[in-house]
Amino acid sequence: MIGAAFIGRRTSDIKQYMKIAVIKYNSGNVQSVLYALERLGVDAELTDDPAKIRAADKVIFPGQGEASTAMKYLKERGLDQLIKELTQPFLGVCLGLQLLCEHSEENETECLGIFPVKVKRFVPENSQEFKVPHVGWNELENLTDNPLLKDLPANPFVYYVHSFYAELSDLTIASTHYIHDFSGILHRDNFYAIQAHPEKSSDVGEKLLSNFLSI
Repeated sequence: MIGAAFIGRRTSDIKQYMKIAVIKYNSGNVQSVLYALERLGVDAELTDDPAKIRAADKVIFPGQGEASTAMKYLKERGLDQLIKELTQPFLGVCLGLQLLCEHSEENETECLGIFPVKVKRFVPENSQEFKVPHVGWNELENLTDNPLLKDLPANPFVYYVHSFYAELSDLTIASTHYIHDFSGILHRDNFYAIQAHPEKSSDVGEKLLSNFLSI
């Protein structure tokens, strides 16, 4: 667990110097991410205002929902192009990770293409052993040397809720096994993305968020 002294130090720095934008795009689970940031002492703003997103020091793109509906909302507001142009540290979470990929099998949706990775639906090989959606705690494996993963324990457990997954690629910095291996965390340039829910992943999730805020 992150010590109180560490959180307090980061809290002071972040509140004084950082603007954190959480992208609003008509998806679920956003409030729990805001609460998780609040526990780290961060006052983030939920917004779909392009000017506020551009001006933010860090951008977080969370959510649960359906890919094509989410992409429609982003396109209607020009946020699809805006996201591609951002240069500050950017974190996608759950649906946010999937939308940063190039294509999702969920309603055959063309996504943002930040990660040249396809998103596929879980197909259980054994319905007695594997259920879809994948819900619950599972391990992050094959962690690379990356600032987002700094000081995490070996094979940490995080909390998942998803029916679709991103394939493994050269951009995978941590994988998870459920039915088969998939990308648990992706990284390209200033873009990071986590399939699990850090806001529901106890100390490990808190550390992932804290690491992102420190990048």
